[in-house]
Amino acid sequence: MAENNIYLDNAATTRMRDEVFNEAAGFLKDSYANPSSKIYPMAIEAKKAIENARAQVSVLIGAAANEVYFTASGTEANNWAIRGVAEANRHKGNHIITSSIEHHAVTHVCQYLEKNGFEVTYLPVDEYGLVNPKDVKKAIRPETILITIMFANNEIGTIQPIGEIGAIAREAGVLFHTDAVAAAGHIPINVGEMNIDLLTLSGHKFHAMKGVGALYIKKGVKIAHALYGGGQERGRRAGTENVAGIVSMGKAAEIALAEMPGEAERLIALRDKLIKGILDTVPYTKLNGHPTKRVPGNVNISFEFIEGESMLLLLSMKGIYASSGSACASDSLDPSHVLLAIGLPHEEAHGSLRLTLGLDNTGADVDKVLAELPPIIDKLRQMSPLYNK
Repeated sequence: MAENNIYLDNAATTRMRDEVFNEAAGFLKDSYANPSSKIYPMAIEAKKAIENARAQVSVLIGAAANEVYFTASGTEANNWAIRGVAEANRHKGNHIITSSIEHHAVTHVCQYLEKNGFEVTYLPVDEYGLVNPKDVKKAIRPETILITIMFANNEIGTIQPIGEIGAIAREAGVLFHTDAVAAAGHIPINVGEMNIDLLTLSGHKFHAMKGVGALYIKKGVKIAHALYGGGQERGRRAGTENVAGIVSMGKAAEIALAEMPGEAERLIALRDKLIKGILDTVPYTKLNGHPTKRVPGNVNISFEFIEGESMLLLLSMKGIYASSGSACASDSLDPSHVLLAIGLPHEEAHGSLRLTLGLDNTGADVDKVLAELPPIIDKLRQMSPLYNK
């Protein structure tokens, strides 16, 4: 990326940290042995590196190391959690509870299960994107086997009352899964204190490599295997391990945990300055998501009378890289299901901009956005037939 360009799409993916790259590189080039070979030193080294990374990831979320299973992505981990619980517990019931603003890696799995004999309740959210724990409690039925509510929303940044929902699930004897891809490495998580039974992580969201994720499975949870084949991941998820990716995720988790308090404070200050600057200088705008209960680096704002793609194009020409929502749905022309769920009309949902700050962003970056964005919005509105001067 050119030196003067500003990357504000950290919710889509993050730059791999130098320390993480250096830690992982040796397992791509030098210590490249298959950890399942076990007998000779290079294979033993790879196996030890995986177990070290497992411990590093477990500490990030307050789990035991033997409760962490590595996958190829957060999407795979979500699929495994939901389908695995459904398949293994179908004799107990066929009802699943989720929310209307989940990532497609959750909603599409739920829709698949609906076609195969399961019933799914999609809970509404309020104007900030918050699930009401009382709604969760009311939705539980005798045949409910799983509650899956995301920890923080990837588009609008809203952090859910996970501890309250977990307590409700535990009291009812229902398994609780949370997609923590947008939260892990950025805000504190403790699976024990929050009564979480299954939790999804993705390494590239907190400065590890792409192509590696993890699923926390509480000891004793009944779940079907993710993949059948060899005996990797204690027989539950077959396939030769991505050693370099796993090592990168472990190292990134260790650094994220150590730096989390200070980095969160820094990003919140930048985030709030950016939000206030936009809302104060650009009329007909609305902050999407909760004003304070949100991921530290997330800014999501809707602009009336224009559409998001034009904003992104003009910002890109100024060297500012952002998005209009989930990167996984960027090819879709449909408005964000998250923004519709919090009550935005279609035309406003189309005019959303997501700016997600990260490790490399500074106050100067925020100042540049605040200088470049208002004239871009004004230019687009002058061309809009919807804009009433």
